[in-house]
Amino acid sequence: MIEVTRKYARAYVAATKKVKGAMLDEFCIVTGLSRDRARHLLTATGTRPSNVARIDRRRAKPRKYSTDATRVLERVWVLSGCECGPYLAADMTRLLLNLEANGELAAGKGGYSPGVRAELEAMSGATIDRYLAGFKATHGLRGFTTTRPGPLLRTSIQIRKAGDEAEAEPGFLEVDTVAHCGPTLKGEFARSVSLTDVVTGWTQVIAIRNNARRWMLEALDQAIDLFPFPIQGLDCDNGSEFINHDVINWAGHRDIFFTRSRPYRKNDQATIEAKNNHIVRRRGFYYRYDTPAELALLNQLWPLVADRGNYFISTKKPVGWAADKAGHRKRLYDRPSPPLDRLLAAQILSPAQQADLLARREQLNLAELTRDITRIQGLLIAAAKDKTDALYTSKLTLPSATKAIKTPRTA
Repeated sequence: MIEVTRKYARAYVAATKKVKGAMLDEFCIVTGLSRDRARHLLTATGTRPSNVARIDRRRAKPRKYSTDATRVLERVWVLSGCECGPYLAADMTRLLLNLEANGELAAGKGGYSPGVRAELEAMSGATIDRYLAGFKATHGLRGFTTTRPGPLLRTSIQIRKAGDEAEAEPGFLEVDTVAHCGPTLKGEFARSVSLTDVVTGWTQVIAIRNNARRWMLEALDQAIDLFPFPIQGLDCDNGSEFINHDVINWAGHRDIFFTRSRPYRKNDQATIEAKNNHIVRRRGFYYRYDTPAELALLNQLWPLVADRGNYFISTKKPVGWAADKAGHRKRLYDRPSPPLDRLLAAQILSPAQQADLLARREQLNLAELTRDITRIQGLLIAAAKDKTDALYTSKLTLPSATKAIKTPRTA
């Protein structure tokens, strides 16, 4: 692109108006640029002296925030579970207070000071992402969907669509399973049953041996008891692990309204699909877990992830639509907030229940949670990475499996 521009630019600045028009047409075809952009680029390149370097003033601009603030920001980002900039900005004050209260951050240690704290609290979400850009790394494997329609009871269950009226108060859950199968669906492997409240985003995950109804019912019983509010409804996809008499009877005996999404319409369950990626895949990775030891590690991991996410980590919810200046439809979101704060704002809990939840958050050590999560993730990687890599290698024709497998970021 640079060499092509220089070649055209030298001839362009010396050409007549008629020739310039033809050169612009040809340059636009070669580069795919618009005529305005191409004209500006050729003129600027052709008139710039060859012995003068072009300075990117954005890169030469002095940094607004100190090196100490950047280093502390990196640590807070890791301990938060690698939140994105807008969420981390919304949570910054709460996270710093927790880390200070538990001795993880102290003035005079590790570059932390009242001035650094003021800098961190002043950062916007975009600034946080920009300052962390060189520190972040994105890795991951990919898995399969194991949802298969249940043919017997599907038509008797009410459908809940993406455009239906949103629930007004906490208590309506979306549920889904995530297969920890690696690159193959053959054999037995663990699954994670994830449930999330549509209004608050409060999420619980239980790992089970397989999709057998016995394990599914046990997981639902355990998960329902973990929610700090009564459950009124449960929405699932069309998989046979949910569309069966046992699960429907389980919901009926507990007076839980049971609905399902439309087949092959993931947007009907947008909330839980987002949690599957953000929580289960991001924290549990795409490796194959098929041993009792790996299943036990998953069930040690998910309560820690739930505590960190439900009490500390902000999420945002869509609240409507609007039009931008160009008239294009744009999604509107509310202000990022942790599930606990959303639950308290719903005012469905007694004062005693609210006090218990707030006391629970005060007792939790965010840094200790993240260290425990990272430790268990390391054990999962050590147990499952090699065998998953071997399965990928057997399925790929690439000369090296390392081109297809990347070690995921922990925490």
